[in-house]
Amino acid sequence: MRPQLERLPQWLHPVALKVPDVDASTLSPRIADPPSDARQSAVLMLFGEGTAGPDLLLTERAHTMRTHAGQVSFPGGRVDPVDADPAATALREAEEEVGLAPTSVEVFGELPPLWLPPSNSAVTTVLGWWSRPGPVLAISDREVASVFRTPIADLLDPANRFTVQGPSGWRGPGFRVADGLVLWGFTAGVISRLFEQVGWEREWDQSRLERYPRAPAQSPLAGPP
Repeated sequence: MRPQLERLPQWLHPVALKVPDVDASTLSPRIADPPSDARQSAVLMLFGEGTAGPDLLLTERAHTMRTHAGQVSFPGGRVDPVDADPAATALREAEEEVGLAPTSVEVFGELPPLWLPPSNSAVTTVLGWWSRPGPVLAISDREVASVFRTPIADLLDPANRFTVQGPSGWRGPGFRVADGLVLWGFTAGVISRLFEQVGWEREWDQSRLERYPRAPAQSPLAGPP
């Protein structure tokens, strides 16, 4: 089903039109399909428009989390029995984590589930347009250290892009975002590869490496950016 484009700003139309055609191998070329025992989860890739133009809502995970501690990520979490679908999970989790009002979001698509081996999660990325933006903050300090909106122009700026290399040699896309934080792993992979598919990506120096000290298992979308 194609999205109702009249509910979205024109600049977001390329994303909405491309999403139905994106498959899991495009987003995660080197990771197998989720196993049957994977925990079902969903995250919210929320597009908004602020004073700096189009942006994405991101969080810095609490540094005490058991998996993916301190990583920059989309809000989200595991599916609850009360959730009707991945969108319901993503919106509920975003409300619990950062105070996002579910009624302020127009959901316009979702990406195929991807497997995160460290937490054995099958994660569906739900795409939303923040039609009525409101205040957000780190509601749950057990899960979220900070929350911020990152301009898409900054994510596309070649000066903010590099390849993350781990101790064992795995590589994946990386971005420099707010307050010097590094966006890498699952979220960086989804953003990088989706923007590439949409045609937004600008040429950047993929040979520029930055080493990241976490264990290789913490990079669920390892592989060339």
